[in-house]
Parts: sequence; C-alpha cells; structure tokens
Amino acid sequence: MAARILVVDDEAGLREMLRVLLTRAGYTVEVADGESKAVQCLQAAAASFDVIVTDLSMPDGSGMGVLRAARAQDAASEVILITAYATTGQAVQAMREGAYDYVQKPFKNDELLATVEKAVEKRAIVAENRALRASVKASFRSGDIVGKSAAMQQVMQMVERVASAPTSVLITGESGTGKEVVARALHVLGERRDHPFVAINCAAMPEALLESELFGHEKGAFTGANQKKDGLFRAAEGGTLFLDEVGELPLALQVKLLRVLQERRVRPVGGHEEKDVNVRVVAATNREISEEVAQQRFREDLFYRLNVINLHLPPLRERPEDIPLLAEHFLTKHGALQGKLLEFTNEARRWLAGRNYRGNVRELENVVERAVTLALGSKVELSDVEQGPNDSPPRPVVPVSIPEEGLDLDAHLAEIERRLLLAALERTHGVRKEAAKLLGMTFRSFRYRLAKYGLGDPDEVEAAGG
Repeated sequence: MAARILVVDDEAGLREMLRVLLTRAGYTVEVADGESKAVQCLQAAAASFDVIVTDLSMPDGSGMGVLRAARAQDAASEVILITAYATTGQAVQAMREGAYDYVQKPFKNDELLATVEKAVEKRAIVAENRALRASVKASFRSGDIVGKSAAMQQVMQMVERVASAPTSVLITGESGTGKEVVARALHVLGERRDHPFVAINCAAMPEALLESELFGHEKGAFTGANQKKDGLFRAAEGGTLFLDEVGELPLALQVKLLRVLQERRVRPVGGHEEKDVNVRVVAATNREISEEVAQQRFREDLFYRLNVINLHLPPLRERPEDIPLLAEHFLTKHGALQGKLLEFTNEARRWLAGRNYRGNVRELENVVERAVTLALGSKVELSDVEQGPNDSPPRPVVPVSIPEEGLDLDAHLAEIERRLLLAALERTHGVRKEAAKLLGMTFRSFRYRLAKYGLGDPDEVEAAGG
C-alpha cells in the first residue's frame, strides 16, 4: 500500500506542485492550506499519515503547531519542514522536538523526494519493529515453544494435553534446554493463565531462607523476621508455582513440601495455623532424579508426587534441525527489543547451525543476542556471531561416500548409531553411564537408544560388542 503524505502550505501554487510531484512518485497525497486544516485532517477518524510535509511559517499558525498536533495524534508520523533561510533556527528547534528533517527554500524536487523517501523508510522500520515487539510479547503470552524436531513436537503435544490439568509435572533435561519456557507454556495454555506464575530456583537460595521463602513466616519467627510474610505458595494462589532445580532441595524441606502437596495446606515458619492453598506445582531438574532416589538423596515418595507427568527436554545436540528456527526466533526477539530489523547472512546461518552448543538453547540465545547487539547494518554478519568467548567447537564434518546403486539413508544411519552404542559400551566395559557420557548424551537418552535397537541388558550388549 502506498505511503500517505499530508502536504501543508498556505501558498496554493506550491501546495499543488508538491501534490503533483509526490503523487507521481507513487504516494497517496492529501493537502491542507494551513495549521487549522492540517489539524482537522490529523483528527479525522480514518487518517494516519506516514509523512507530513509542512511549511514552517503560515498566516494561521506554524509548522511547529502541525508537528505538535501530529505528535499528539500519532507519534510515529515523520514530519518534514519547509523553511526559508531566516527560519532555519526554528527548523533546528523543531528537529529537537521530533521533526524528521527540514528542506530549505528554494529546494530541488529531487532533494525533497529523497528526504520524503528516507522518512517513509524510517516510518516503515518503526512500524515493523512495533509489530515485532508485539509479536514477541504475544509469543511469550501464548507459551510458544520453538522446534520442529520430532522430540519437541511430542513435548508440545503433551503440554497441550496436560496444560489444564491440576496434575503435578516434572520437567527434566540438561541446563539450558528451556525447562522454564515449558513451565510457562503449561501455565499460559491452561485454565490458570489469569492467575500468577511464580518461579523459584531452589539451588540459588540458602537452606535457612528457603523454607520461609516457600511457606512464609510469622513476625518474630526468627532473627530478622520483623514482619509477617506470605510465602510463594500463597503468592501463587490460583496459579502455578515453578520449582526449578527441585533436585537441590534439602531432605528436611522435601518432607515439608511433600506434606503441602498431599494436604494442599501450608504452615508458615513460626505459625500454628495451616492455610489452604490452590496451586499447581511444576518442578524441574537437570539431575538424573531416579538416581538421586536410589542414592537416597531425594525422597522416593516426593519423586512420585512430583513426577505424575514427566516431560523430558532433549539437549540441542539431539535436535540440530531446531537450531535455525531457534536462531531466527531469538533474532526476532532481541532485534525487536533493541529496535533493530535484522536478518542473518548465509555465512552466519551456516556458522550457527554448525556449532555444538554445550549450554543448549540458552547458549544459542546468548550468541544471537550478542550478535544483534554488535550488528552495525541490517544484517547479522559472520563476524558478529563469531565474536566473544566460545567454548563450543564446531561439529566435526563426517566424510561420506554414496555407493553407485544408492543407499537407504535411515537404515544406514541406524546401523551407524547402533555400532557407536556398542563401541561406547565396549570401551567403558558395559558401564552405561560412562558410555552415555562418552557419546555426549544423557543417560536417559542412551537407555532409550539401547531399547530402540533391542540391545538388551549390559551383559548382552557387552557380549554382542565382543
């Protein structure tokens, strides 16, 4: 759609000349013979002008008045002033108040058209950035999870299925895989979306304060408790409480948390009365929680209470097809937040896709955010993504050769994977945890692959490898 231009000038000849000039340039043009008529045009219900070209000095007002009226009506409209030599100082003042530029009489048509074109481009960029910011905010309100891999599609489907259930959910996965994003998605897609989402990192708070933070305390309950405080269970009333790194909870607090989950009542530290709570608990951990239970570092009864629904997030190295999507998502997000409209060069895209992100999605976002900050033009260059500390070497390039008769790719890759599993088990003498570490995957993923290929228990696998 053609940009809309408002021309304001009390001289009929100049006004008509500008109308014809700008119309021929492809713009939709309206005209006004002074400040009063311009204000009426600006206040018209359907009017929204991309650029306003106005004379600075007019009998019934001034271009300054038009500028202020435009700012009051639509802060994004760009205003260009036409000024005589004697009023150049006023034009500079107008630019301090938000005018885009000024053109001094007598001007050349090309000069005016170039200024209008740049103003239209700026207006378009501002409008796009506004839309991007709104899109980013809407994305987080709707709980969108980015990913096209089969593993993430399964996660998304499960989130949609259980979002409105009161059931506790345990989200597992390595650090940086997006566990809090999934927890927020469970909240905003469910029936509790209009109530609070409250998050706490159980590993980030001293044990002495954690109980009070979760359950609250009465005044005088301990040194420094100068006033009564509601805990996070009460703060999340009707909504969701997200317990991040729940595997770090001390055993004594695990007992109290289990009671709250069973009874749906909390007792503040130093209090004598229990209070009802209506909260859905979503927990997350990067530990192998079943191993923690086996080592008696995590209560089995609490594990079963939290793990009614389990959502496992695979590391980014197991879903490389999601890297380009995530990179574009973070480019849009951080570009909008920084007021930039950017795109990756092909070299930057290839570089991002070729990295091994030990920090998972969080590391990828940090790389993209830094690149957005460093980008000077409209594109994120290879040099922008390469700058800064980087511990993650690129994924190795595997030499390939294809037989003349062709091959079944899925079967070929499956056989390679099966052989690597066996080789890892042989090197670690059947110790599956060490084999999983050797292949850079979680123990859970390793067990899944063993089952997938029917490799059986460790003894059978070792025999097969031998």
